[in-house]
Parts: sequence; C-alpha cells; structure tokens
Amino acid sequence: MDSKEIKEFGLQLGYSKVGITLAEGFPDYVKEVESRGDEFSILSFTTTNPLKDALPKIKMSDAKSIIVLVYDYFKYDYPEELTKMIGKAYLGRCYGPQPGTINYARLQLMKDYLSENGCKVDSSIGVPARWAGAHAGVTTFRRNNFAYAEDCGSYIIISTIVVDRELEYDEPTMECKCPPNCRICMDACPMQAIYKPFHLNPKKCISFNNWMTQAGREPISPHIPYELREKMGCHIHGCDICQDVCPRNHIKRQMPKKMDPFIEAIAKDITLPNILHMTEEFYNKRINPIMYNYIKDKRYFQRNAAIAMGNLEDIAFIPDLE
Repeated sequence: MDSKEIKEFGLQLGYSKVGITLAEGFPDYVKEVESRGDEFSILSFTTTNPLKDALPKIKMSDAKSIIVLVYDYFKYDYPEELTKMIGKAYLGRCYGPQPGTINYARLQLMKDYLSENGCKVDSSIGVPARWAGAHAGVTTFRRNNFAYAEDCGSYIIISTIVVDRELEYDEPTMECKCPPNCRICMDACPMQAIYKPFHLNPKKCISFNNWMTQAGREPISPHIPYELREKMGCHIHGCDICQDVCPRNHIKRQMPKKMDPFIEAIAKDITLPNILHMTEEFYNKRINPIMYNYIKDKRYFQRNAAIAMGNLEDIAFIPDLE
C-alpha cells in the first residue's frame, strides 16, 4: 500500500480530496493560538483539543504521517426554512458522525483499510484539521477563517488519521486566495465576530452562543447576553453567513443539487414552536439525528428556539413564549 493507493481508496469511499503530510506537528499553530490570550479557552471543552494535539507524537510516539480526508457536505441541498436556523454541516450529519450512520461508516472503512494494510492508526488525536489540510495540499485559507477546497468551497468536513508509516507527502498550500482587500465576510457577520482577517472572536460568534453557553462550563455562562441575542436572528444551531457571502463559494452555491431526501422528509416537523415544546420522543427522532454535535440537554435547544422566536417578532409566537 502506497500513497497513491490510499488516496484512490479514499476517493472511492466518497471523499472529495485526500492529502498526506508529515506528522511532525504544527508548532506555529500553537504559537498563534497562544498569542490570542483567552479567546480560545473554549478549546478546553472540546472532545478533541487541537491545541493539545497539534504535536501528534506526544500521544503517538511512532507517528509518521497524517492522512487528511476532505468531505463535501454540500452535495445535496436543504430546505430554506431549515438553513435559516441550522448550519448546513449539521443538516448533512457528517461532522463527528454518530455510530450507525453512513458518514461514520465511511471514516471507519478508511481506518479499517489502513489497519488491514499494516498501519497503526489513530483518528482520536485532535490534529488542527484546517492547518493539516493546507500542509497536505488539499485546502487553502480564507479571511473568514475557513479552509477551502477546489470544487467544494468551504462547505467541507476535514478528518485526519495519524499513522505510523512513512508515505509520499504532498506539497503544502499554506496560502490565502481571497481577492485583495475583500472584507465581505467581515461586513456580513451580524455579531462582528471576525474582527480582522484570519481573526475570530469565538465568544461573539453565533455558533459559540448556540452551543458553548451551557451550565458546568465555567467561566462561560449559560446566559446569553441580551445585547447579543437580537443579532443571532433565528439561528439555533450554527451559522453559515460568512461562508454563504464569500465570492469563492458562489459557484458551489449556484450549482444545481438534489434535495437531501431525509431532511426534506422531516423538515415540516422542525419548527421553532415544536422545538420549544419538544418531548423526549421529538428530541430523539428529529433533533438528535441532526444536531447531536454539541448539545446533549434539550433545554438549550429550547432556549435557542425561544430567542429565535423573539427575534422574529411574530405575534403568533406570544402564547408559546408565555
């Protein structure tokens, strides 16, 4: 098994890009994150911490290579009434996929292939995926902090697998292809979370306020500040604004796509009142299959729905909110 065979197998599984880079780690990433003070203290609450795992050999002393897999989650389209509330990556059910799903099986098949061909495999190391993608030559950077892949735009999930085998490595693409002086993403963000190119204040981001504001995460408060709530609009689980306005994503957004059949089938049930009044059965059948990533307590989905209903200023919601 060589690098070419690994890439071909990944493409056969449905990944859009496969690249390979050295497992020496990313000390420049660590230095950059640490230079930003407590802005990224939220990493301590993540299952895989890229700041701790940016040097893979600390956890896997015989690590030699990082295989980077890029999956395009915008192959299907999604109902507009849902994309106004939920990020497309979550509607695609491919970010940190749950066991028993096709997206989970895809990554497992890749790991099984590597293991069966004599590699020691570890996909639990929280390698900083966007840096790994650029080092492996499959992505570039944009000012909105997202990684971009040719033909996919930024609508991608990057998975990394660390192995103990030396392979043929790809030429890095550590570059930004934004038009000179473009700031469309920064101007479009209602929270002004992107305060300068490549710099995001996560605590102002809509997604942060959807997910990270939960009890037990001190010093983060479960209370979303009032001055931020109106700016969150009707987003209850993630936000795509800075991606959707990006010129480099324009072609991808305009490409004809079939509607995701599962999401289309359940879309009519996923309304703000239904989320606010959800039962355990509704949570298990409608919310958890899509929004399983960061929130395990349905009260926070209900809170997010209440904020969205208030922001819509529709008097029909008054009885629900009361």
